[in-house]
Amino acid sequence: MTDVAGAVRAAVLSILLCCVAYTLVIWAVAQILVPDTANGSLVKNASGEYVGSRQVAQAFTQDKYFHSRPSAVDYNGAGAAGSNLSPTSPGITERAQEIIKKYGANAENPIPADMVTASGSGLDPHITLAAAKFQMPRVAKARGMSEAELRKIIDSQVEYPGGIMRNEPIVNVLMLNLALDQYK
Repeated sequence: MTDVAGAVRAAVLSILLCCVAYTLVIWAVAQILVPDTANGSLVKNASGEYVGSRQVAQAFTQDKYFHSRPSAVDYNGAGAAGSNLSPTSPGITERAQEIIKKYGANAENPIPADMVTASGSGLDPHITLAAAKFQMPRVAKARGMSEAELRKIIDSQVEYPGGIMRNEPIVNVLMLNLALDQYK
């Protein structure tokens, strides 16, 4: 009987340490070091309503907005993952051709790679600065503004993440679109 009681005590202690104490410590450290990120990086619009997260892409389909990268999971955070299709898959090729046709890209106006490829998570909230510039004519026309005005708004939203993997300038699509809505 003492063996069973000892095993139960060890199991309860392990559960308390691994499930409760560890979780509380990690939560507390995150709240101290990066509280905004730890709480989902939620973004409010000018009316004070939550409209999304800086960390998760969402679908923008209207011409007056910049569009995000394609999503392998239809922008569903619960199913975050990339596609398991190979780069030579007909499905990938067809999707890329549809996107190229939709944007009217051609040899003189090539589409940036991130506008036709999904990210590893399928939910990357950023596009490259080149992808934002590529979309400028469509957005400027839809909003009735000059490309020079639009470029100033884009420039105000550029981030430089640095690092080994990604060192080119990027733009958070949600934040850029909110800045556009505040402009006009």
